[in-house]
Amino acid sequence: MSKTRRDPKGRALKKGETYSAGKKSYCFTFTDPIGQRRFIYSKDLIKLREREMDLQRDSLDGLETYAHGNSNLNFLFERYMKTKHALRSSTRTNYIGTYNRYVKNSIGKKKISDIRYSDMLYFYQTFIDRGYKVATVDNIQTILGPAFQMAVRDNILRINPTTGVVGEIKRNLAGRPEPRHALTPEEEKAFLSFLDRPEYYRCRALFIFMFGTGCRVGEAIGIRWDDIKLDEGVIDINHDLTYYPREQHSFKCEYEIGDPKTVAGFRTIPLLTSVKETLLEEKENQRKYGYRNLMELDGYKNFVFCNRFGSFMNAGSINDQIGRIVDRYNAGEEVKAAKEHREPLVIPKFSCHITRHTFCSRLCENGTNIKLIQQIMGHSDIRTTMNIYAEVSKQTANAVFQDLNEENIL
Repeated sequence: MSKTRRDPKGRALKKGETYSAGKKSYCFTFTDPIGQRRFIYSKDLIKLREREMDLQRDSLDGLETYAHGNSNLNFLFERYMKTKHALRSSTRTNYIGTYNRYVKNSIGKKKISDIRYSDMLYFYQTFIDRGYKVATVDNIQTILGPAFQMAVRDNILRINPTTGVVGEIKRNLAGRPEPRHALTPEEEKAFLSFLDRPEYYRCRALFIFMFGTGCRVGEAIGIRWDDIKLDEGVIDINHDLTYYPREQHSFKCEYEIGDPKTVAGFRTIPLLTSVKETLLEEKENQRKYGYRNLMELDGYKNFVFCNRFGSFMNAGSINDQIGRIVDRYNAGEEVKAAKEHREPLVIPKFSCHITRHTFCSRLCENGTNIKLIQQIMGHSDIRTTMNIYAEVSKQTANAVFQDLNEENIL
């Protein structure tokens, strides 16, 4: 056991503290957040320890290195996340997961004062060059942009190095084929018609509900019979069900009931006749075949949809199911088309979110009022609705001019 070091007055010295008899001075040695050895001196032990306490508080908060712009991006992101108290747990998990996967072990190690616009442009472009979609870059920018802006407001940086970078990336992509955002009416009809097969009776109602309401997947799997007003012909969206790891560095996912994604997410959706009939049929099937959701979570129960174990569904399993159905349909359609000597109607691979985008596109194609579409979809920003409307309008315009060309009326 090591002997306790003491000063000339017999006071025990703590770890990092030393006394120099020649200088008659105390010294405290420590390592700063960027790995440099530092020293503070005092003729008085009490005053030294007061400075140690101040240093400890500053060190825990990283104020010294942050104030000089010497902290790295990883520190800035961690500090930024500590300010986001109102984030939903699922959103927080997504932010941290995205950062850890794409940023932490690369540019995250670089000092924020050394990061320039060109660094961020090169960083984002590498993802595009490696085959990632622009949506991935958008997701990264969603967390890095505000983090850098916080440093600007703290007068740590003069400008935000991410400003305008994503726009430049998208301009560079001009002319490349755009990713498919929504199913065409023919593709949607083919997919839903394929679900009429007996083996799909357990999942058919869910997909008709999603395509026919435009609900987010968390809203759809969390919908309860209590939220469906069949007599009034409306659905009340007042919560959602998420399935994410709830703690950092944890791979265990948990279900959680929460508010809709945005304030605008609280809404009432009119029931299409096909959706209402499908829900009535699903209620009868659950009674007839004896399956139903047995779960209760945070006081919520009587959920409409369930997996084969009587528990909740989640986006991952639904996406897998979509993939299997599309593969099976396409394989059969190609054989059928070959026999009938025609081009096959192939359904592209799509995700849960595409059902929502497809519903919005159908509303736009029908000429529905933009503000009404925004309200039904629960978009907090009208620009989201306008982007879909503009895309549909472009497709509609192309179709109109194609008809004019075929009619040759000029």
